[in-house]
Amino acid sequence: MTTQPARQRATLTGISSRAWEHPADRGALVALRRLKGFDTVLKAVSGLVNERTTRLLLLGTAVRVDERQFPALHYLLRDAARVLDVEGPLPEMYVQANPTLNAVTIGLDKPVIVLNSALVDLLEEDELRFVVGHELGHALSGHAVYRTLLMRLINLTGVLGSVPLGGLGLRAIVAALYEWARKSELSADRAGLLATQDPAAAIRAHMQLASGGLMGDLDLSTFMAQGQEYLEAGDLRDSVLKLMLVEKTTHPFAVVRAAELRGWVDSGAYAGILGGDYARRDDDAGAKVSDAAKDAATSYSAAFESSQDALGKLVHDLAGAAGSMKLWLDERLRRGE
Repeated sequence: MTTQPARQRATLTGISSRAWEHPADRGALVALRRLKGFDTVLKAVSGLVNERTTRLLLLGTAVRVDERQFPALHYLLRDAARVLDVEGPLPEMYVQANPTLNAVTIGLDKPVIVLNSALVDLLEEDELRFVVGHELGHALSGHAVYRTLLMRLINLTGVLGSVPLGGLGLRAIVAALYEWARKSELSADRAGLLATQDPAAAIRAHMQLASGGLMGDLDLSTFMAQGQEYLEAGDLRDSVLKLMLVEKTTHPFAVVRAAELRGWVDSGAYAGILGGDYARRDDDAGAKVSDAAKDAATSYSAAFESSQDALGKLVHDLAGAAGSMKLWLDERLRRGE
């Protein structure tokens, strides 16, 4: 594998993970980051047993990436860290023998990136750069920490036992956590794009994952059109079926991830970040939960409003009708009719 010169990708000095986090992901993370001390205890407890066991297992069964073993991957990790201006030590990275096209970031106190051998064998350099940047984005956002923290908080406060309707309430909470997981993947995709600074390579990575690596038989524009067809096509029955298909999945479908990434690029946000318009780490302490929650709500509202999906249109139209009815009633009450 060859590597392109690092100077071809801009360094995003002082960038905060808030810059690439999807609004629906950022809303939860900003709130959880304010629970000072709890995450430290959680990391310490996890590090005593779970993380030590995992690291020993990887040391014994996988190959650690460094200057001599998978040196090209080592370079990609260091360059992604340079672009994202990572402070402190980098996560360790391992390659494990596994025929599944997958990568994962695990660990709370000291995150570790694990790449499956099938993925390393399949992807080209800039596609791998996108994947490495994606996993580094997970680590920098602290997704593993805060997902675990939220589950511990739910258990400690007895929320599950107090939820009305028993199983239905629990299912709603679990569904919300899965939704957060899917949005965190969109956040990490944005980090991966910023690391590679090549939108076509990022989309190709999703095409590779969807097809199993048959790039010679694929076409980027047709793949993107397929994703748009999935998002827009179908009646109300298809909309419900799509909700059921992703109810217990931690990752959006590949065509959806590609479409979301293209939408982020088309919005101008990606170019704005490369131009220096982004949230800084120095301002993280002042990030307001209310602002993050408002951004999340706006994001979901915009998604419903622009959706051609039957269920999305129905929800938006019903909300609009309800708002119109409220205005009509307010007017009648004001007039005393």
